[in-house]
Amino acid sequence: MNTTMLMIFIVLAIWEMVWKGIALWKAGKNNQLTWFVFIFIFNTIGILPMLYIFVFSKKKKTVSTKQVVKAKPKKAKKK
Repeated sequence: MNTTMLMIFIVLAIWEMVWKGIALWKAGKNNQLTWFVFIFIFNTIGILPMLYIFVFSKKKKTVSTKQVVKAKPKKAKKK
């Protein structure tokens, strides 16, 4: 194996580790176990982690159905 091939291999390994690390962190943070396992197992030179980060990891905004209720002032008790 010549030095050029070794350098390409090292660059690709670092590239994969960076993208995989970011994607695994996001998948763990979003509680998406399936994505976490797939990204952890498969080495795709960063393609699968990039797809997850930019396409699938977007959290959907949830609409809160709770309404803010103003508290009524307490009445003073008579003695």
